[in-house]
Amino acid sequence: MFDFGFSEMVLIALIALIVLGPKRLPEVARSAGQWAGKLRRFVENVKRDIDAEIKDEDLAAFKQMHAELSETR
Repeated sequence: MFDFGFSEMVLIALIALIVLGPKRLPEVARSAGQWAGKLRRFVENVKRDIDAEIKDEDLAAFKQMHAELSETR
C-alpha cells in the first residue's frame, strides 16, 4: 500500500515514541491499525462494487448483441 522501507519505519517508530511516550504508543498504534483495517476493507468493497457494475454492463452489452444477432437470423 505504502512504499516504506525498514529505515523509514524505524524513524517513524522513534518519532512516535518520543512524541507519544511509551504508555500511549501501544493504544495509538492499535487504534491506527484498526483504522487502517477499516480503510482497507472499505477500499476492497468499493473495488468489488465497481467490478460488479462493470461486469453487469458488459453482460448487458453482450445480451443486447446476442438479441440483435438473433433477430438477423
